[in-house]
Amino acid sequence: MYEPIRTKAVDPRIGVHRGDYPRSSRAEALDIQLAGHLAALLTVTDELGLDEAAVVVAAQVTRLRGAEPARASQRPGREPDAEAAAALHQRAHDLAARALLVAASRADTTVAILAAERMDAHAAALDLVGAH
Repeated sequence: MYEPIRTKAVDPRIGVHRGDYPRSSRAEALDIQLAGHLAALLTVTDELGLDEAAVVVAAQVTRLRGAEPARASQRPGREPDAEAAAALHQRAHDLAARALLVAASRADTTVAILAAERMDAHAAALDLVGAH
């Protein structure tokens, strides 16, 4: 048989109610996740030099985070070669797909439409280079 514990627990968290810890709601967690996917998409969009698309994505990141996203002050002076551009477009397509899933999960129509448009644009770019 087991012997009962006779000493107090060493871990101070034992006996503390879970309500004492800060927790985020599901909606807040989805907002954080969505902002992260869009911020990553923004970085790739900047690397590709797609300034108009970057402005739209940045606006949604700002809306979700409540602050403007940190962005590189300058992008490289040279355009990526075809192979690097294809990899960037594939990455952007994947990030937009993730953003679309989270946006649909939180019923954010604006971001869902934006993500679908970005997916279409990057899929078209991949078709042009024959990588899709």
